[in-house]
Amino acid sequence: MTQDRQTYPGDSALPKSGDLSDRLIWRLMKDGFRTQGWTYAVAIVAMCAVAATSAMTAWVMEAIIDALTEPDNRARVTGVSLLVMAIFFAKGIASYVQSVAMAKAGNRIVAEQQLKLYRKLTQRGVAFFSVTDSSDILLRVTQSAQRARVLIDLLVSTFTRDLLTLIGLVGVMFYQQPLLSAASLIVGPVALLGIRYIVQRVRGIAAQEMTSLGEIMKVMQETAKGIRVIKIFALEPKMKERMDNAVRQVEARSNAITRLQSITGPLMETLSGFAIALVVWISALGVLGGEPTTPGQLMSFVTALLMAYDPAKRLMRMRVSVEQQLVGVRIMFELLDQEDVLTEAPDAVPLKPGPGAVEFRDVGFSYEGNQPVLRDVSMVFEPGKTTALIGPSGSGKSTLLNLVMRLYDPVAGSVLVDGQDLRGVTFASLRDRMSFVGQDTFLFSTSVRENIRVSQPDATEDEIVAAARAAHAHEFIETLPEGYDTPVGENGAFLSGGQRQRLSIARAILRRGEILLLDEATSALDATSEAYVKDALKTLTEGVTTIVIAHRLSTVIEADRIVVMDQGRIVESGTAAELLQADGMFRDLFQKQFGGADLMGPAGTGE
Repeated sequence: MTQDRQTYPGDSALPKSGDLSDRLIWRLMKDGFRTQGWTYAVAIVAMCAVAATSAMTAWVMEAIIDALTEPDNRARVTGVSLLVMAIFFAKGIASYVQSVAMAKAGNRIVAEQQLKLYRKLTQRGVAFFSVTDSSDILLRVTQSAQRARVLIDLLVSTFTRDLLTLIGLVGVMFYQQPLLSAASLIVGPVALLGIRYIVQRVRGIAAQEMTSLGEIMKVMQETAKGIRVIKIFALEPKMKERMDNAVRQVEARSNAITRLQSITGPLMETLSGFAIALVVWISALGVLGGEPTTPGQLMSFVTALLMAYDPAKRLMRMRVSVEQQLVGVRIMFELLDQEDVLTEAPDAVPLKPGPGAVEFRDVGFSYEGNQPVLRDVSMVFEPGKTTALIGPSGSGKSTLLNLVMRLYDPVAGSVLVDGQDLRGVTFASLRDRMSFVGQDTFLFSTSVRENIRVSQPDATEDEIVAAARAAHAHEFIETLPEGYDTPVGENGAFLSGGQRQRLSIARAILRRGEILLLDEATSALDATSEAYVKDALKTLTEGVTTIVIAHRLSTVIEADRIVVMDQGRIVESGTAAELLQADGMFRDLFQKQFGGADLMGPAGTGE
């Protein structure tokens, strides 16, 4: 058993080398084109049309100038005018098709990546969520998917539209003025050296920016969940300071990246100005000699040279933007590539019907790098009976329940249900046999009805109401503004603790699992709510294998069997009467909780 370890965006977002960046880009493009190949094909064809019409815009300048020098040739003027209209109309249509196709493909990629990330998250073990901040998870699902879309759009548009446009315009330049064109291209190597320096700076800053975004999400979540604690302990200044620091860091790093990206503009402006000045000087003085040119040829060449500036600038900025987006893409693939710690066996079979006997055979368990939590635990939870687990915190009680639900696998021994090792059965068949009620009741932000129905999606209205009645929840549900259709708020924020717990019991009753797991189900309730819940639990535990964890012995004194755990081992086991007669840990706990009360009481129950 290995424990999932948290990785923060800033820890590993820096590409280790250009080769790694190229592999990430290739993988992203391959995944994107595999699912959206046809849509991108349409966009690429449209981009080719945009590039061709852009080049034709410069090329047609020769015909325009020559036609203007012969205004009496009406046929030529009319033909050139119609040609110009056709070029710009075609460019407009192609630009529209390109924009729509790219947006459609990009939106689909974001949706698919977010679904892939969510599916991956649902396959992760419980340990992953225990050691990974929810803000880090949200950052990966939201930011990384968006950045993957931006990166693909950037690469497709740059390498198709801008590169082809630049090639077409350079082709026009060489067609009209080959010597001047060669002279104007000497600025290219200088621009590439400048971009290389900028890219190296952007890599580190972009990784730090992502880390700061995660801190903003973390502060917001802690504020939403802990607002009472924040106000009671007057922590507003401290939280504001944390948020201010995180926001300022994002702002500073965003500004730094913007400055680096913006350097490409002045760099290209300066180099382009130098190239144009060089062309003007060479052309005017005839330094390179050559055949004389017409005004139309010279105008066509100059137009192509000026138009080439924008795609050349975008190509130069492209590498800077790629490095910024790669940070998000990297953390997305980091999550998708993590090996699932807890998986279903390839030959897994459904759990066979049975009474629900749970057995531990020499079970040992420990988290990675920690001391053993369970040591050589062997016991049988008898079907149809209630077994209580008690003991000090850290003795392994909750871990034992997690192993029964197969949220973890033991590192030694095996856990069986009706004689079948849990590692060889399907998850669906195992969870279908179980119901769970914990101390920290979780409710979805939907209606009362849907929160009960979640355990049995095909349940009828009568079955839902019957489960609510059995859980003593129907009475308070009827008093709600919309009855069973009343929204409960985020995690049941609109309900009291006792009401939330009774809804939790109602959905467990509706599930009708043969194995019931209770983890401190009444510890946080007031006396009235506890009485309701206890009465509901009597209905829930009838005839099912029940494993209950409790610190208050009053809640488990009537259990069929009580198991006392300490330091990962079973130290005592028996009925309450048997354990009270022994001079052990249960007797000590009983005396501490009940003081001088008669230990045996009537009928040996300790009451």
